Amino acid sequence: MTPDLPGRLRAALEARLEGVSRRDLAARADRVSRAYRGGAGSAGVVLGADDALAYALARLPATYAADMAVFAATAEAAPDFAPTTLLDAGAGPGTASWAAVETWGSLKSATLLDASPPFLALARELAAAGEGVLAGAAFRQADLTGAEALPAADLVVASYALAEIAPTAQGALIDRLWAACQGLLVLVEPGTPAGYERILAARARLIAAGATLAGPCPHAQACPLTPPDWCHFVQRLPRSRDHRIAKGAEAPFEDEKFIWIAAARATVAVTPFEARVLSPPRQAKPGVDLKLCVETGALEQRFVPRRDKAAYARARRLDWGDVI
Repeated sequence: MTPDLPGRLRAALEARLEGVSRRDLAARADRVSRAYRGGAGSAGVVLGADDALAYALARLPATYAADMAVFAATAEAAPDFAPTTLLDAGAGPGTASWAAVETWGSLKSATLLDASPPFLALARELAAAGEGVLAGAAFRQADLTGAEALPAADLVVASYALAEIAPTAQGALIDRLWAACQGLLVLVEPGTPAGYERILAARARLIAAGATLAGPCPHAQACPLTPPDWCHFVQRLPRSRDHRIAKGAEAPFEDEKFIWIAAARATVAVTPFEARVLSPPRQAKPGVDLKLCVETGALEQRFVPRRDKAAYARARRLDWGDVI
């Protein structure tokens, strides 16, 4: 699976950008990004269609790339999972829905929830360029901190959404998302220490509720990492010219840091694995050093010597985030 935007989504975004000042979008994107980093939610930041478009131009490609990496790993962990219904909670411009449809061809219907009317309007406009599921998706304005039950779905996704929820309300939202989930619940957050803490809290709550972890952890024990270390992963993606302008960047690529968790109902078969690589493998002449989270719940530094030809051949192909 590729981190590149699907052709239809890219074309729809480019069509929406026709005649729009890139300078103005770049200024709006910078304002929106700074506000988000300061802890503001979309309701107070994305005030109109131009703000939603600026956000999409600056953030949609990286969010999509992270979602695709997470969904690919989740699909590998649960290869027989074939969802037909999708709930995208805190959907924004619909990024996670596009990635989910690319990953699971079995999907037949999707519901996208967001509190922001400008985001929902853009999500609906972009989805109209999709096929099948996306073109026929339902779009609902909803406050995720409300008390009403969320629509049930086989696959429930909340991508980069918890960061916008007050810490005191996040636990209740996790409970509601899990109650709506009939198969797999996937949460994706920025790969920052704060994002990691949000995922840790969700992880503990989901395990207590009886969920089976489908990733990234190979175990349900306490996380073995200690501050200042934190668990996160990276996905590299290409930047278009407009993307570079919106970001005020020169590099033709971007490295998106993210953290995630996938929780499965008992009806979903999850393939166990021995370990996950937690940082870039260090390759040297004597062999390969691997930082691993292993199935016993421990953190392990494993050296694979070059002289062990079979093991070395496998180890040198491993990358950050891969499973053993």
